[in-house]
Amino acid sequence: MATEQELSDFLKSVEKRAYKRSLYHVRNEEAALDIVQDSMLKLAEHYGDKPADELPMLFQRILSNCTLDWFRRQKTRNALFTNLSDFEGPGEDGGDFDVLEALQGDDAGSMAESAEDTTRRAQVLREIELLIQELPPRQREAFLMRYWEEMDTAETAAAMGCSEGSVKTHCFRALQTLSKALKAKGIQP
Repeated sequence: MATEQELSDFLKSVEKRAYKRSLYHVRNEEAALDIVQDSMLKLAEHYGDKPADELPMLFQRILSNCTLDWFRRQKTRNALFTNLSDFEGPGEDGGDFDVLEALQGDDAGSMAESAEDTTRRAQVLREIELLIQELPPRQREAFLMRYWEEMDTAETAAAMGCSEGSVKTHCFRALQTLSKALKAKGIQP
C-alpha cells in the first residue's frame, strides 16, 4: 500500500513527462494540463491504496485513457457542431430564437450527404472555429457555454460571474459578429 507521501512523490516525479506526452498528442497546452490533472486525480481517487510499485503502470494506463477520451470528445463536438449563422434570429436585431428549432433542420433528405457536402461542411466548421477564436474573451466564453456546453442563461451567468442580461448581450454580439463574418466569407445558411 502506497502512503500519501509515496503517492505525492510519484505524482511529482511524473508530472512533467506526462504533460509533455499529453501535449505531444493533443497539441493544446490547456487540454494537456487538463488531461494530466484528470489522470492524477483518478489515480489518487481510485488507486491510491495500491502498492507504490504498481503506480507507474496504472498511471500510464489512466493517462492513455484520458487522452483517448479527450479525442473522442473532440470528435463528437466536431461532428455535432452546426452552422452558426443558422442561429441568427429574424430581422436585424437577432430576436429570440430556439436553439432546438435551429438544430432540427429539414427532415426530408437530411440523412444522405454527398462527399462534396461533407467537405464543404468541414471547411465551414474550420472557418467557424477560427472566427470563434477571434471573438473577444467574454463573448467567446458566453457563446461556448450557451451553445457548446448547452448551459442555460442562469448557469452561464453564475459561471461567468455576471448577470443574465450580460450573458444575453455577449451571446447576441457574438452571434452577430460570427454571422457577419460568415456572410462576408460567402458562407450562407
